[in-house]
Amino acid sequence: MGALDGLPVTPAAVAEALGDEASVACMLRVETALATVLGRHGLIPAAAAEAIARAVGEATIDRQRLREGTERAGFPVIELVRQLRDQAGESAREYVHWGATTQDVLDTGLVLQIRQALAPMEEDLAKLIASLAGLAERHRGQVMAGRTHTQQALPITFGYKVATWLAPLLRHRARLRELKPRLLVLQFGGAVGTLAAYGEHGPALYAAMARELGLGVPTAPWHSQRDGFVDFAGWLALVGGSLGKLAQDVLLLTQTEVGEVREGTDPARGGSSAMPQKSNPVASEQILAAARANAALLSTMHQALLAEHERGTHALQLERFSLPQMVSLTASALARTLFVSERLAVDPTRMRENLEASQGTILAEAIRNALAVAIGRDGADALVKDACRIALVEGRPLVSVLRERTEVPLDWEKLGDPARYLGSADWFVDRVLAEAREGAGAG
Repeated sequence: MGALDGLPVTPAAVAEALGDEASVACMLRVETALATVLGRHGLIPAAAAEAIARAVGEATIDRQRLREGTERAGFPVIELVRQLRDQAGESAREYVHWGATTQDVLDTGLVLQIRQALAPMEEDLAKLIASLAGLAERHRGQVMAGRTHTQQALPITFGYKVATWLAPLLRHRARLRELKPRLLVLQFGGAVGTLAAYGEHGPALYAAMARELGLGVPTAPWHSQRDGFVDFAGWLALVGGSLGKLAQDVLLLTQTEVGEVREGTDPARGGSSAMPQKSNPVASEQILAAARANAALLSTMHQALLAEHERGTHALQLERFSLPQMVSLTASALARTLFVSERLAVDPTRMRENLEASQGTILAEAIRNALAVAIGRDGADALVKDACRIALVEGRPLVSVLRERTEVPLDWEKLGDPARYLGSADWFVDRVLAEAREGAGAG
């Protein structure tokens, strides 16, 4: 994704981790680890292992030949190994890729790329959590309309709304910590996953390869068990969905008729080629688009679970088409959401005006419940519903209409104040902020 496609630009560090150069580098790293481990265990000559490692370090990969080889074979490993053998020298060439299979290199290489891409994404997630926590703290007392089915429902605070944006991100942070030990693992099984080429040395090599690459040791090779990648794709879609919900709220709050927030104060952002007055919430639009795209791509990843026997026919292709896109979209959405959270302009005056525009009907529940003590639930419900209709038609405060229609002695001033009907909103904000602080120090 680039600057001219209308989608958020992938952060440079993530784009680099997902790019062709990183893909080649990670596959070569797997080949180096393989040669090193085989040499250490005496399965290939030590001199050959050193020559292969040296060749990888000095390798000049012909990208055109690699593309042509990938077109012929369907995957780049055969041509990559061919070029590496040519550069390793006669005495070492036959030991390059000894006993491994294409999918070992592709899968483990992709795991290494994901690990590299996750580092800046986790950093942005941590920054976003801190930014939203600050926003929730600053606006925890700012009363606004809470909305259900897009209509005003009951009063909340903007700090509470931000806390509801933040809460799922804390769960996603915890999910990632739980997920990484399952995701960042070695794939190494040879032709059908039995490491048959290594005889009795298979178990030792299995653990040694993982240590060499700094990866976890899975219980068994996962050539045809793709749940690890699908699990990760689910996490990406969950993060994207939570960011998309935040963005959708911002989009709704920036509508001209609502106007309670703006993405920022820069008048040049979100301009229109036709309408000089426009300042469109383009960052939120991009975040929402990324969320919807990820939701669609997730179903493709689930299709990759349907692998045949010990090696599937299509899972790799589906994954290599979908998963890097999902990582890129999520990384972009994280970066855009951080941008929005750090620049969001909140308009307390407009929030107050929108509350007042309801003529106090947003407090109908509070008033109905207070009246029910004296005249019963059904009577109070009918009275307040009728009074709400009159208040909106005549443009009069609900409290004024009701005071004309009942002699029940109530604290009408309190009942007409949205700030005094916030329930446990502040308590929930405290809980979310406490969890944000506690989780920041976790591993």
